[in-house]
Amino acid sequence: ALFQPPKPIRGGIPICFPQFGNLDSLEQHGFARNRLWSVDPDPPPCSSHTNSRAFIDLILRHSEEEAKIWSHRYELRLRVALGPAGDLMLTSRIRNTNTDGKSFTFTFAYHTYFFVTDISEVRVEGLETLDYLDNLQNRERFTEQGDAITFESEVDKIYLSTPTKIAILDHERKRTFELRKDGLPDAVVWNPWDKKARAMADFGDEEYKHMLCVEAACVEKPITLKPGEEWKGRQEISIVPSSYCSGQLDPRGQL
Repeated sequence: ALFQPPKPIRGGIPICFPQFGNLDSLEQHGFARNRLWSVDPDPPPCSSHTNSRAFIDLILRHSEEEAKIWSHRYELRLRVALGPAGDLMLTSRIRNTNTDGKSFTFTFAYHTYFFVTDISEVRVEGLETLDYLDNLQNRERFTEQGDAITFESEVDKIYLSTPTKIAILDHERKRTFELRKDGLPDAVVWNPWDKKARAMADFGDEEYKHMLCVEAACVEKPITLKPGEEWKGRQEISIVPSSYCSGQLDPRGQL
């Protein structure tokens, strides 16, 4: 079976690979999200602690078309698993399958967007006091000063050396998105605000008010794989019907 993604930003597989943003010569966020993926008809079973989840495994491998722009052979597996309470887990494995002995280097992110009631009433906790690269200021490095991230203008930042848990508090709906990650040291936070939203062909003029992009990523220090080596990254998203206070990002314990 094949999955044909529509055009980004809205559709496609939410994977930025082998390039995040426009850091290199490839198309924005790389080619993986715009390619045909196959469904693994006989995937390996879930691990014992996640066997209650429904899941599907998607596979993307090198093609002759891609070889013209990125010459490496690879296998990218994405497991999309849904838990009984509605929590979503994305697990990616990337293997270098080159037969010429060459290593390759890549950056990666899960391109996840969250629906929020009112972006002006949203705060993100877990990234305070951390260093970040500001894409609105030529990727200069700064340190976050607030006790949480709030939004009153365009934001496009790459936070570095981030914790495994991040909380997105939607005050009006009295709910919190809890994002947990593994193998992905960075976190991207983005909202285009009004002017950029109006300039984007596939983004409604007022839709910036109801969205927030927070994505687990590996951007600052690219990953290098030798032939036969594999990298694994994971992001889990769950919703809890109450707002956390600072320092209480994990009331349910570890994954």
